[in-house]
Amino acid sequence: MAAELGSITEFLENKTFLVTGATGFLAKIFVEKILRVQPNVKKLYLLLRASDAKSAMQRLQQDVVEKELFKVLREKYGENLNSFISEKVRAVAGDINCEDLGIKDSSLNGELLKEVDYVVNSAASTNFIERYDVALGINTFGALNVMNFAKKCHKVKMLVHVSTVYVCGEDRGLILEKPLSLGKSKNGSNKVDIEVEKKLVQEKLDQLLSEKASQKE
Repeated sequence: MAAELGSITEFLENKTFLVTGATGFLAKIFVEKILRVQPNVKKLYLLLRASDAKSAMQRLQQDVVEKELFKVLREKYGENLNSFISEKVRAVAGDINCEDLGIKDSSLNGELLKEVDYVVNSAASTNFIERYDVALGINTFGALNVMNFAKKCHKVKMLVHVSTVYVCGEDRGLILEKPLSLGKSKNGSNKVDIEVEKKLVQEKLDQLLSEKASQKE
């Protein structure tokens, strides 16, 4: 175990990460663990859904740093925690639903493209009764936008996509779904055409708008 921990901390040293979905459960654990075991990580850029840099920084403090999860770091650094966070972590205002992750600051965008070694995508909707267009936008096209951004990074070595899966067994009164093979749709066809899905969603939205449907509808 000691050898494994040593190799992990060595791997993290002087590396730069871009993490999406940074206010989510798994991403917060990931960020806290890196800061705790390897304070010599070079930089953690956290993409936060926010309108500007100030709002992103507020979300970083309220939804990440101030959480109970960071108790050990607070005890370790005391009054110096904020300066340590400022040095190692940067909040990035953006949105994975947008091209180039919605990063409006061209200077920051260029910095990311130049500096990022690893991209960790943990942004997703885990609401299983989410509106289909919203879920498609975040979980499918959002992931595509992250991948396209990662491809532009000059020295990126890896893109890690985090997916959350829930499985309920028969002991809870629910029958397990039959697992699907990669590339197969639920209707049994061998190809899932995402452009067709996108077109169907837009046609339905246009129809609802033309009918002046309510937000609930």
